[in-house]
Amino acid sequence: MSLGEWTVRARQDVSYRVTQVTEVLSPANDALAQAVGLTPGARRLVVVDEQVFALHGARIQEYFLSRKTVPHILRLPGGEHTKTIPSLEEIVRAADSIALARREPITAVGGGVLTDLVGLAAGLYRRGTPFVRIPTTLVGMVDAAVGAKNAVNFHGHKNRLGTYHPARDTLVDRAFLRTLDTRHISNGMAEIIKMAVIHDAALFDLLDAEAEQLVRHRLDGSAGQEVVRRAIGGMLEELEPNLWEHELRRAVDFGHTFSPGFEMAARPGLLHGEAVSIDMALSCALAVDQGLQSPADAVRVLRLLRRSGLPVWHPVCEVGLLWDALGESTRHRDGRQNIPLPVGIGKCVFVNELTEPELRRSVDVLHRLLDEEGLAA
Repeated sequence: MSLGEWTVRARQDVSYRVTQVTEVLSPANDALAQAVGLTPGARRLVVVDEQVFALHGARIQEYFLSRKTVPHILRLPGGEHTKTIPSLEEIVRAADSIALARREPITAVGGGVLTDLVGLAAGLYRRGTPFVRIPTTLVGMVDAAVGAKNAVNFHGHKNRLGTYHPARDTLVDRAFLRTLDTRHISNGMAEIIKMAVIHDAALFDLLDAEAEQLVRHRLDGSAGQEVVRRAIGGMLEELEPNLWEHELRRAVDFGHTFSPGFEMAARPGLLHGEAVSIDMALSCALAVDQGLQSPADAVRVLRLLRRSGLPVWHPVCEVGLLWDALGESTRHRDGRQNIPLPVGIGKCVFVNELTEPELRRSVDVLHRLLDEEGLAA
């Protein structure tokens, strides 16, 4: 017999901004000051990637000091090996060391790993502290720093521990890309190509026409601005109706079905975008085998990936590992495979009940396409 029963229903109102800006660290630019709420005498915790600090640390300090705000700077190494609980604890200790109040925002300046770390720390600290992101890598600008998810790797799994806690503001300044090496530009291009293949055929055509120039010039100029605008806009269009992932059929999971498994297995040999690129190549072969995408369209995708400096295969990708990775993604998707596969270019559908023999056959399809087109790595 029940002695009492209560049902609580509540809604969480979420609003956040992503803004393309120029010269965000110029003292004349108010965007960061407004986002972080800089006032004379205020204190602010700023978490910065070590390599970014080496390049831009003086400008970061000067910006805060020019607003008569004292920056408490915590430097952390970048890379997936940093995406751990000890790094998370280091951020929390830094917040405690300056007695950070609950409404005082943390600023994150760095790549996607660092913004993920700071986002998770901010979400946990005092059960929710605001933070502001300044992504400095291309993958951070168009992917990691756009959504609401933050996480750390744990127990050999990518992003196993995490939460939903979007940054209050994300300031995207392509000027940071000028000091990024070519490999990391290509790494970010993978996430842009992802959005083009499953969401935006016009973006695909733009990339197809400009791929080499975009990489060479680090997305500078009007073409780069348009590519970043469309990639971020498309990502947000996909994320906004399903920010908390109540619906587990997500188009933005294209390239993220098999890659979490072999990215970790190949570490440190593969960057995140490189793993996504290989997953997209395999997914296109799956789409060809399933009659969803023509071989010609699949080849267009494969060529664009290669022209952007991305891999389309890796020796670690044995069928057994790929099948295990699919099983892990299926558990993550609540028991459904929900594999996003492209329909032509610009749209996708979701496939379930893929069998291991079909996966093996699709690997063969991929290698045949690569061999026929001279695209094998």
